[in-house]
Amino acid sequence: MSKEITFHSLKKFNTIMGFLHLIQGLLMLGFALFIERIADFRIPIMSYFLTFDQTQMRLVTEPNQLGEVPFGIAVSLFLFISALAHFIIVSPWGNKIYNRDLSNGMNRFRWYEYALSSSLMILLVALLFGVYDIGALILIVVVNASMNLFGLDMEEINQYTKRTNWKPFIFGSIAGLAPWIVILLYAFGNSNPAEVPWFVYAIVGSYFVFFNLFPINMILQYKKVGKWENYLYGERGYIILSLFAKSILAWLAFAGVMQP
Repeated sequence: MSKEITFHSLKKFNTIMGFLHLIQGLLMLGFALFIERIADFRIPIMSYFLTFDQTQMRLVTEPNQLGEVPFGIAVSLFLFISALAHFIIVSPWGNKIYNRDLSNGMNRFRWYEYALSSSLMILLVALLFGVYDIGALILIVVVNASMNLFGLDMEEINQYTKRTNWKPFIFGSIAGLAPWIVILLYAFGNSNPAEVPWFVYAIVGSYFVFFNLFPINMILQYKKVGKWENYLYGERGYIILSLFAKSILAWLAFAGVMQP
């Protein structure tokens, strides 16, 4: 752990993490295809629109199913996106940009990848908890992606400031909380806590822990606390957190496939 962190060591680290995500994605895809054959676990995507009811002589809300999401396969896609991002980083083109960004105290690949992968995951968690409305799902994805793009904004802006500008961090944190307020309302709003499945508590608890660890890592970087004075140390922290957070959340969400 005391070994010096260099661009070269981070390249090797990203390669290992890419394969760990890829292997998990392949395993999950295999399990998902098997479960699809015996259980066919799919979640509907709905739209709701107003129509005039001639009988009641008033406007009523009419549901319409737009399609279905093969849940297990979609969760594996979350891991494949993460693997692809790591492999882009270690490619000759990507690694050049990655090293240049790290020298300037940022990593654009991280935030773009998080904007995609974490938005897909929160979409799937929302579906698992009963958020089927296409409008609500679009807003959840966009707001979550915005949270991560605020992270990119934080790093880009503070390359050129003597004093850390925390506005993007604050705005991103607010944006990140919004989807979870909706999800928690669906998960616990009208239910008996004793009847809520175990994986719901596990997902909410795990996400709460990791949701806080990522900003803590950023705060330690900008406050230059101990080893975090070296930006590369914080970068490795992000990579480790990303692996654990994505692996745990992906398998917990996948466990929802096997629930009644």
